[in-house]
Amino acid sequence: MSAPTPETATESDSARASLEALRSEIAKAVVGQDPAVTGLVVALLCRGHVLLEGVPGVAKTLLVRSLAAALELDTKRVQFTPDLMPSDVTGSLVYDARTAEFSFQPGPVFTHLLLADEINRTPPKTQASLLEAMEERQVTVDGVPRPLPEPFLVAATQNPVEYEGTYPLPEAQLDRFLIKLTVPLPSREDEIHVLTRHAEGFDPRDLKAAGVRPVAGPAELEAARAAVAKVSVSPEIAGYVVDICRATRDSPSLSLGVSPRGATALLTTARAWAWLTGRDYVTPDDVKALALPTLRHRIHLRVEAEMEGVTPDSVINSVLAHVPVPR
Repeated sequence: MSAPTPETATESDSARASLEALRSEIAKAVVGQDPAVTGLVVALLCRGHVLLEGVPGVAKTLLVRSLAAALELDTKRVQFTPDLMPSDVTGSLVYDARTAEFSFQPGPVFTHLLLADEINRTPPKTQASLLEAMEERQVTVDGVPRPLPEPFLVAATQNPVEYEGTYPLPEAQLDRFLIKLTVPLPSREDEIHVLTRHAEGFDPRDLKAAGVRPVAGPAELEAARAAVAKVSVSPEIAGYVVDICRATRDSPSLSLGVSPRGATALLTTARAWAWLTGRDYVTPDDVKALALPTLRHRIHLRVEAEMEGVTPDSVINSVLAHVPVPR
């Protein structure tokens, strides 16, 4: 692999600095969710999509809106409800009486960052309307494929599946999400900070007043993606990723382990994380750092394991503890 030129290295460093500045910008609106911010940035670098899970009221929506504002990206929000139709997401043909012809009216999916709010509150038919958009980055209406803008990312929020009125996402849809992030309740100190901000006049609907400004854009994002594509992966690291994923398929707690697509996803996110931390090669620690968010939604527990309190995260942590680490 050839060494990077000084110009390439400078562009890479500049793009990394811009993306690192996202943390401080988003922190002006969202308190304490650094792991979720990092996960969203990794997904953007990998051209992937993100599933955010957490109870209502932990700033999942505000987090996505703040990211869009800090990256100067167009964003649209869809509130997924039981009566939402697929055409409400993708768009539809509308009859124009003046021309006596049908014209295409784009749906909210035609944006850079689509916030699919509470995606598991809508039936599977409407959930499936996003599959083509997420995988092919296009929407086909009346047989005509229509490309989506670039960059394009779906950030979907969902309530925990045990909540009333939710429809579990099918495996095919879950597999289209590059990573799944859990958004926890804030610590006592962070929650006091949130209340103090609101008492001082913070309005989550007015991000400009909160001081959130663009610190990067599509150009920096494209330069970052080009740099991530040059991060090297040794045969030992590739073997380590495969061994982790194969070990999940043999776990007695699981009815379904990680597929080869999941292994590819883990390698992809590990490369992005390596670049963000300033390296042009992947280490085992990079793989471990991204294993939980990349794999937790790609495995399925046996019923008896669930009854015993086993969780996807505990299974993955056990696998990481037992698979030999390359030296």
